[in-house]
Amino acid sequence: METLFHTLLRLLLFVAISHTLSPLAGSFRISNDFPAVFNFGDSNSDTGELSSGLGFLPQPSYEITFFRSPTSGRFCNGRLIVDFLMEAIDRPYLRPYLDSISRQTYRRGCNFAAAASTIQKANAASYSPFGFGVQVSQFITFKSKVLQLIQQDEELQRYLPSEYFFSNGLYMFDIGQNDIAGAFYTKTVDQVLALVPIILDIFQDGIKRLYAEGARNYWIHNTGPLGCLAQVVSIFGEDKSKLDEFGCVSDHNQAAKLFNLQLHGLFKKLPQQYPNSRFTYVDIFSIKSDLILNHSKYGFDHSIMVCCGTGGPPLNYDDQVGCGKTARSNGTIITAKPCYDSSKYVNWDGIHYTEAANRFVALHILTGKYSETASSLNL
Repeated sequence: METLFHTLLRLLLFVAISHTLSPLAGSFRISNDFPAVFNFGDSNSDTGELSSGLGFLPQPSYEITFFRSPTSGRFCNGRLIVDFLMEAIDRPYLRPYLDSISRQTYRRGCNFAAAASTIQKANAASYSPFGFGVQVSQFITFKSKVLQLIQQDEELQRYLPSEYFFSNGLYMFDIGQNDIAGAFYTKTVDQVLALVPIILDIFQDGIKRLYAEGARNYWIHNTGPLGCLAQVVSIFGEDKSKLDEFGCVSDHNQAAKLFNLQLHGLFKKLPQQYPNSRFTYVDIFSIKSDLILNHSKYGFDHSIMVCCGTGGPPLNYDDQVGCGKTARSNGTIITAKPCYDSSKYVNWDGIHYTEAANRFVALHILTGKYSETASSLNL
């Protein structure tokens, strides 16, 4: 089955790199032409950074579908979107920056994404201390130390990225979800919407810092339909008037749409500010919305109800009992267990998607239909 899937990935990748992504796309495509990939983000693309950084072991129910055991700290039952994209361009899975033990090298890239991270600076209430600014600082430190080591011993280029890899690599971003979703716990919808320009100013500052380090190729994912996550529906959807016809929380999706609209506006301006740069904007919101609204068409039985949870329909989600954990409720001990067939579920644990859903999103990204590229280069 895996062989068939890899064949399909190669086919879709061939289609993606045989056609420009947009009138401005030129030759900028996700392909194995990029010598290395450097990723920044949250749990949607965390391959073990938060687990390594904070020193905790992954929950036993996670990563069971593909990896067979929780080995890295991915917040999924298997592979993430970024994992499928790396497979498609014949690159190894991205190793977390803070990973101290691994059989992988950093030569083909590094992952700075950490679960629960935000674009805004982390505060005392933040679950993750690795906000976007910290991730960028980690990259700058990583690059500086790597180049020093290679200068001392050229043989280390077998394991570490050279200057060429840094300057010609692909810089990927999937972050912002936690800024929007987290704000709703303390702010009104109008206050959340007013926060969006501030968030994006901080994001642009990170781009500026990376550009100063030589980054030129940028790949930006927008955020998904946050109002369709079981956690959000459970906490903010008790008032049924807050839900749309698909059972999603309208305010959260409205905020996600505004964030994406302004992120797209920023994306169009960035090449004008940074010479010799190329930016691709990927509409994750549209892909995930299509999957959720038309899940049965794509072979899924459940769009919002979670696979690994407790409580049964309609959500199978309890905010007090995370996937794989056990707790006492009303004198009864309950455990949030995985479902029998995760391939029939879009949502894994109330916040994160299943491997099957991540595969769906990755395949749609590779078609190029949901991507737009803007460039300052004369291609």
